[in-house]
Amino acid sequence: MNYTIHQLRVFLKVVEKKSITRASEDLHMTQPAVSIQLKNFQDQFAIPLTELIGRKLYITDFGREVAALAERALGELSAIQYKTREYEGKLAGRLKISSASTGKYVIPYFLSDFMDRHPGIDLVLDVTNKTRVVESLKRNEIDFALVSVLPEKLVFEEEMLIENRMYLIGNQPRAQPDKPLIFREPGSATRMAMEGYFEQRSGNTRKKMELTSNEAVKQAVIAGLGHSILPLIGIRNELLNRQLHILPAEGLPIQTDWRLVWLKGKKLSPVAEAYLDFVRAEKVSLLRTHFQWYLDFE
Repeated sequence: MNYTIHQLRVFLKVVEKKSITRASEDLHMTQPAVSIQLKNFQDQFAIPLTELIGRKLYITDFGREVAALAERALGELSAIQYKTREYEGKLAGRLKISSASTGKYVIPYFLSDFMDRHPGIDLVLDVTNKTRVVESLKRNEIDFALVSVLPEKLVFEEEMLIENRMYLIGNQPRAQPDKPLIFREPGSATRMAMEGYFEQRSGNTRKKMELTSNEAVKQAVIAGLGHSILPLIGIRNELLNRQLHILPAEGLPIQTDWRLVWLKGKKLSPVAEAYLDFVRAEKVSLLRTHFQWYLDFE
């Protein structure tokens, strides 16, 4: 057999996504390129790894066994790389963080300098909705989660980073009562905050729309499709350009806090310990450097 590390990685991504299209998106490859790598890998086995029924891709029992072995093999290769870096006197390993979607406006600024100081560290950052973040935390698949709403039924430790303020937003300086409300998808912390706000205010009968990302909601509001409650931290440029406007509304802003959380009792890796030390030591400086506009906003 003469398969490559790249083929193993492509195969594992196909197994994870159960779709060549979604695997190609994650790998930043074209669909034909993924198909070719999958075929080249399959050609080295007499037993099918996958099967196509209708238009749906299935992983065979044999394919799942090979995937488990491939995952262990790649893990061992990564361990060799990290161990080599350690012997060279460098902090090495993998830092895994899952962030709620609006956290993408926060977490990169708490990572950039750390990653520059430690080039031997590989970062895995998954930006998704709050429900999936909490699931990753619960299954102990990550080092840290970045959330604005604390997970229930979990015992965890936390480090507060910055407050999260949410306002009613429109594309005109004044509210337009006939405009629909635009919500995030179920499972989003922003959706939960928005539902909680309007449930407390009876008499609201406006139509609702649902979109699956903060960026999509933001663009929909800019286009005039409706009003929404959005985190201030993600709309700075649009406010400056007067594409968006904060609308006066009783009981707003809604305020929560962006927190880095991890399971209580979790034995943090040296990389995770180093990152937590960095955040605690540099937090005030990072806030002043990157978020002074936000802290001063009234």
